[in-house]
Amino acid sequence: MTKTFRIAIVGGGVGGLTLAVALRQLGIEANVYEQAPELAEIGAAVALSANSTRELRRLGLLDALTAVSTEPSELIHRNWRDGRRIAAHPVHENTSYQRVCGAPYYGIHRADLQRILSVALGGAGLHLDHRLTEIRDLGGATGLTFANGRTIEADLVVGADGVRSLIRRFITGRDDTVYSGTSAFRGIVPVAKLPTLPDPKAIQFWMGPDAHLLHYAIGGDAEYVNFFAVVEYPEVWPHADKWLDTIEPGEAAAAFKGWHPAVIEMVSQHLPVRWALFGTRPLLHWYRGGVVILGDAAHAMLPHHGQGANTTIEDAITLAELLSGRAPDGLAPLLAKYQSLRRSRTRKIQRSSWNTNAMLHLPDGPQLAERDRQVARFPENFGWIHQFDALQTQFHPASAQA
Repeated sequence: MTKTFRIAIVGGGVGGLTLAVALRQLGIEANVYEQAPELAEIGAAVALSANSTRELRRLGLLDALTAVSTEPSELIHRNWRDGRRIAAHPVHENTSYQRVCGAPYYGIHRADLQRILSVALGGAGLHLDHRLTEIRDLGGATGLTFANGRTIEADLVVGADGVRSLIRRFITGRDDTVYSGTSAFRGIVPVAKLPTLPDPKAIQFWMGPDAHLLHYAIGGDAEYVNFFAVVEYPEVWPHADKWLDTIEPGEAAAAFKGWHPAVIEMVSQHLPVRWALFGTRPLLHWYRGGVVILGDAAHAMLPHHGQGANTTIEDAITLAELLSGRAPDGLAPLLAKYQSLRRSRTRKIQRSSWNTNAMLHLPDGPQLAERDRQVARFPENFGWIHQFDALQTQFHPASAQA
């Protein structure tokens, strides 16, 4: 089967590489086509929660991840102005998070995660500098054309090509991206440059009027802090073809004027751009013929639950499990099953992430009392996200409930 089942994965990010590694461990070879000339993303990090680290553990990658990751000490929500702790929940202490969720929570540089996945893949079937330009239905197969002139045919094409997915446009016939009306400043800062930051090893939300800042430690020695500072503008994103916009020096610091000094220290770093926060409309269809999507291509969401990469890994593990032992003919029922398993959960997280944006950005006033009660109940309100087991819950629900 592995010789005749031609699988092409478009996109060599977290989702595409995870799928390729999972398939290979099941004895299924796939080719990954990545548009970048090298696997590297500068200045970006990712938070891996238990719903993905348990799957990466199954792939035998947890030791490598642990060596270059930081497990947060706590989850803390703070007041924007005075830094007062509104709510806190232990993560590392007494392995609290792992005991409840069954796997660790890690902060890791995205480039390190991609490196670990590519090493696990062993370079087999990874094709860099392949930017997809055209998709063709050949009747029983799909043709792909790349900007470098190469053309291929595949029985199954998996679009792991992100928010602005060309594969999704082929499936739905339109651009399903939606601008949220919010944008973000992001960066990675050495802890040594943040002298007023309390609890630098914690994952923390600083909540304030029309803005919030999230940060967590990354690196094997927790020597860096990754931050993501979200604001409620511009109302209309000025660029139709990109999600980055240049900013003036000091613009990020001005947006957080009056906030706690630790916040100002972070956003006063050299930040040349702002990031538009896009999502996708809830999709009715995740596949067409032998073409299917996963990750941000299928369900891009606001980052306020930190679940973009985690649900992408869930998608990849689910699709790999469904493909195990299957022949290239009769893909439709398999892809329908994949869509059925993944669509409801990811829609629920998408919707919750949009609602959380409003909660994090409340102005000072009486409504904060209810918000504070909600963040104090974070494990009760959002444990369902972290405790999810893609294999047990979806394929062996009886044993998952036992």
